[in-house]
Amino acid sequence: MGGSFETSDSHSAEHHRPIRVPVRREHIWSAALDMAADMDGWEKVSADEENRVLVCSKKGGMVAGTATITITIEGLEEVPSTTIHAKSETQGGIMPRDKANVAEFMKIFHRRIC
Repeated sequence: MGGSFETSDSHSAEHHRPIRVPVRREHIWSAALDMAADMDGWEKVSADEENRVLVCSKKGGMVAGTATITITIEGLEEVPSTTIHAKSETQGGIMPRDKANVAEFMKIFHRRIC
């Protein structure tokens, strides 16, 4: 089994929607890198600074499987307007936690940047 979940404006829960902030994307990128380093159980897989895409993974064992979360930071250079998206995908496991994974990252983003 596996699953996936990503932020969307159509979701009703605050932590399941993209975050939009009046901050330049390079500042948000820096906060995302710091945040990923601080998150228990998650490890950084890749960080594409040019495209502002951060990928982290977490092993959840037989129950939750291995989750991969992709954080995408959109915005124009030199313009203080940034949108943060998150997508969680799980391989294996009988109870994927993709919604919870997205919420976990987005809650921390809210605390750090909003």
